[in-house]
Amino acid sequence: MTLLLSWVGRDSRKISSFYIASDSRISWDKNTKYDYGQKVFAFSNSPDILGYCGDVMYPIMTINQILDMEKNSILFPPNTNANDRSNLIYKELQSKFKEYPSSVMNSTLEIIHVSRDNEEDFICNIFKWSRLNGWSKTSKDIPSVSDKVIVLGSGKNEFFDRYLEYLKGNSGKTSRALFQGLCHTLLDIKDLQCGGAPQLVGLFNKFNGKDFGVVHKQKRYLLGRELNNSEIINNIDWRNELFERCDGSSTKILNGAQRQPNELSP
Repeated sequence: MTLLLSWVGRDSRKISSFYIASDSRISWDKNTKYDYGQKVFAFSNSPDILGYCGDVMYPIMTINQILDMEKNSILFPPNTNANDRSNLIYKELQSKFKEYPSSVMNSTLEIIHVSRDNEEDFICNIFKWSRLNGWSKTSKDIPSVSDKVIVLGSGKNEFFDRYLEYLKGNSGKTSRALFQGLCHTLLDIKDLQCGGAPQLVGLFNKFNGKDFGVVHKQKRYLLGRELNNSEIINNIDWRNELFERCDGSSTKILNGAQRQPNELSP
């Protein structure tokens, strides 16, 4: 399965950021796994981000096709708003599913979609398929403070156990606590269906969806894929396991970047 979570960051006036993060493991049984599977996605030409958990093959194929359609400007008509884009993505997922052999799927599939109108009007919808009930679309309430929006997947109970430790401390409901909670959970998670490096996408008040590089165990990962030293990384924003802004080349915190408390200490 997966550990998939979404959260919102707020400043004193408005939502300033919206994130989706996950692990990178695809598993078939307790002995068969692949730790480099992409599970979160950012649209390049629109303010939209996605993440999935549950079944793997259908969302990997279909979401990448949807992103290619968006990149080539054939998915969204001009001037579509956030709700229109959400409905079009949901319709595309349902349409492609009509010809898909659902008998080969896991029992469920859940997809988080976050979108934005203007600079402040964010929405979050959950697209769900189950063998019992078919497809459904649900709107999620957005917290009035920085906090999680939804946590999904087989690893969510272990995540909540860890996150409760942060809620007892000073960091509480912050972006750093949620991301650190994910990273810390993955370091010693007992659910063998979850693992690999954290991966992260985000949406801000301006611009379109954004991919982040993540420094994990002193190695560099982008959307689950480990990068080597020869690959171009200068145009990527990086976060370490503490959610600090860092340099992709050296993996060290950037000069002038705000340091975060080390919540990963046992």
